[in-house]
Amino acid sequence: MTRQTAIPCILMRGGTSKGPYFRASDLPADTAARDRVLLAAMGSPDARQIDGIGGADTLTSKVAIVGPSTQEGVDVDYLFAQVSITEAMVDTAPSCGNILAGVGPFAIERGMVPVTGSETVVRIRNTNTNSRIEAVIQTDGEGVVYDGDTAIDGVPGTAAAVRLNFMDIVGSKTGSLLPSGHLVEEIDGIEVTLIDVAVPMMVFRARDFGKTGHETPAELDADRDFFARIEAMRRIAGERMGLGDVTGRVIPKMAMLAEPRGEGHIAARYFVPQKTHSAFAVTGALCVSTCAMLQGSVADGLARRDAGDDRLVLIEHPSGMIDVALKTSGTGAAMQVISGGVIRTARKLMQGEVFVPGGLTDG
Repeated sequence: MTRQTAIPCILMRGGTSKGPYFRASDLPADTAARDRVLLAAMGSPDARQIDGIGGADTLTSKVAIVGPSTQEGVDVDYLFAQVSITEAMVDTAPSCGNILAGVGPFAIERGMVPVTGSETVVRIRNTNTNSRIEAVIQTDGEGVVYDGDTAIDGVPGTAAAVRLNFMDIVGSKTGSLLPSGHLVEEIDGIEVTLIDVAVPMMVFRARDFGKTGHETPAELDADRDFFARIEAMRRIAGERMGLGDVTGRVIPKMAMLAEPRGEGHIAARYFVPQKTHSAFAVTGALCVSTCAMLQGSVADGLARRDAGDDRLVLIEHPSGMIDVALKTSGTGAAMQVISGGVIRTARKLMQGEVFVPGGLTDG
């Protein structure tokens, strides 16, 4: 009889996302076998993910794989995996800054990084994008402190703050800030900015589609003609950004911009890409905040721009606001992004073993 295989993991909420966090050594080294295990663990492909621990939503069908790093000056390597809900597909091309918020706590929980005091810095290399992130985790003599008074929009209650400082984020997949070489260009008669900061994106204005940019996710998701058009545009954008045929892939991502109605610098809706994000992705926020501050981009006339190179950019989204501490130099196409920082929270929800059918771990 083939028995089930038990794999240790910790189920964590990271930012506005949720999923299991695995040690790399607990998963098969063979990519195909690893993906079979992740699909089985999450219960995919199935719209309800009824036979796994996935939450039947793109924000809760995510996985973090963490292991000690061999790179100098780095504590752990982090690989993000987006597990498709309805297809037998695991995508490791993009990253996820929300799930990233739980990587530091997980590394401490699993003994990969020792506690150093009231704050413990975990130096992370995101292997999806080969970028470095410094995570500042609240700790005490017993380990990670999860309780705190920091609230983030899209998550009920409060928790301890997790500060994420992103470095080396320009050209995450394409090698340049503006992969096509243009601040603005047209696709299907619509002006767009193709930009790559933490994640490659196609950014456009809401008014060019007859939208306000303040619609709810449900309102936007109901407009399938809109999604069909922007998906066709996204495929052209992928080619222009040097990403090849992006059919069935989740990058480049997309964002729609509008004038802010509150205290924000820009209002935006983020697409993942076949539906509207209920809040905002961290990597997407880094990219959109850069676009918002980039003179000559599609954000001209929409974004409020503060003077100086060291600024806090507030993005209004369906669940509230996300703030990005953005450090830049230069202007226009010559603008350089030095670093970006965000505050997230994370919480350990459950730890133990997830069971998958026996034989899946064989290479």
